[in-house]
Amino acid sequence: MKKTDVKDIDFSIYDVKDNIKYEYQTGKGLSKEVVLEISEQKNEPSWMRDFRLKALEIYQKMPMPTWGVDLSKLDIDSIIAYIRPSAKMQRSWDDVPEEIRRTFERLGIPEAERTALAGVGAQYDSEVVYHNIKENLTRQGVIFEDMDTAVKKYPDIIKEYFMTKNVTPYDHKFAALHAALWSGGTFVYVPEGVKVEVPLQAYLRMNAPGSGQFEHTLIIADKGSEVHFIEGCSAPQYSVSNLHAGCVELFVNEGARIIYSTIENWSKNTYNLNTKRAIVEKDGIIEWISGSFGSHKTMLYPASILKGKGAKAEYTGVTFAAKGQHLDTGSKMIHLAPHTSSKVLAKSISKDGGISSYRGLLKIGPKAEGAKASVQCEGLMLDDISRSDTMPVIEIENDNVDIGHEAKVGRISEEQIFYLMSRGLSEDDARAMIVKGFVEPIAKSLPLEYAVEMNRLIKLELEGAIG
Repeated sequence: MKKTDVKDIDFSIYDVKDNIKYEYQTGKGLSKEVVLEISEQKNEPSWMRDFRLKALEIYQKMPMPTWGVDLSKLDIDSIIAYIRPSAKMQRSWDDVPEEIRRTFERLGIPEAERTALAGVGAQYDSEVVYHNIKENLTRQGVIFEDMDTAVKKYPDIIKEYFMTKNVTPYDHKFAALHAALWSGGTFVYVPEGVKVEVPLQAYLRMNAPGSGQFEHTLIIADKGSEVHFIEGCSAPQYSVSNLHAGCVELFVNEGARIIYSTIENWSKNTYNLNTKRAIVEKDGIIEWISGSFGSHKTMLYPASILKGKGAKAEYTGVTFAAKGQHLDTGSKMIHLAPHTSSKVLAKSISKDGGISSYRGLLKIGPKAEGAKASVQCEGLMLDDISRSDTMPVIEIENDNVDIGHEAKVGRISEEQIFYLMSRGLSEDDARAMIVKGFVEPIAKSLPLEYAVEMNRLIKLELEGAIG
């Protein structure tokens, strides 16, 4: 097989406008009329319409966050809340519109992933336009649907779990905004004892200028089941701001395991204000693997609530902030039960004046006897004008625990660069090698094709090829 070099790959997806035609869109801004319009366009049941309207009331009463990144230039009234492309739901790869297939190919998603893996869902703007479900999933009783379809096909399940037991509209202003405007996303239910052998995947594309994307992901892993869900995100570059305010709710039941991997490459005009949370029951396991590269501003802190005895959580993440970016990321680990354990490994890279921040919470509740937790965050600055901050919060309400915390921030070593250059590497290649070694623990946690994609993104960021 011919070896492909990064420079030979077409990365035009990051700065081209796909030829997507739009069938319908709401006007700009947020109002009761817009919310009712979205619900009507989706032909939703009355309980979901009422839920949206209640969330709108909550949103209007909540203040804008004054911590984290600067949101003063985010104008919700200029955002188009809902856009429906003309492409409809597809059931076969051959039926997928050509422009969507081109996007998958530009992303480098192999043919095997598109046709042989369990499922791929693609969302353009507000609507899911392609969803491939394999027969073996259905035979196992696994449900893998877009959220809009799930609301109608499984109303009892969705009504019970959708923003009621995990994330709620009362959590913060953008959770309420999401509840009012949500559209698209994925619903996964894995029955008791079923182990999904290949990853389920979703690709999110925010294509229209000045738009918002509010997809909702709800995954329920029943007792003793296992599933790996992978999400990729991108958007073209525009001169106006886009907003991504999605929500992920994970339910890990007794002895179950969910791996949730995300590679986010939103464009540099996007505000990424995402909410992700998992509730983990007895002996359950949640693993978060996160790569954040794009966006103008990001606030993202996947949370794990260790509710059952022996529950475990891991967060492994890398953030890359370049010129004009402030990426405020991290994790929340909340231990509520005995003998729970958590591990955080967070790495950040900043260059050309970019700001990369780790903001984390580790909370040990009074009933978390024998809990173990480890937090390790490392920041690497590639020049003298960038910034890397760590802001960990640790709250301990039980004496019988084992807690470790380590934070390290520094500039790239000139001695290392000199050594590598003395061995024949150029300065750029030397820097790239050091950065690649720095993020290796995260790359090792990803499936091969996504590790390759992450390394491509890092190389492009180092070359300044993603604008």
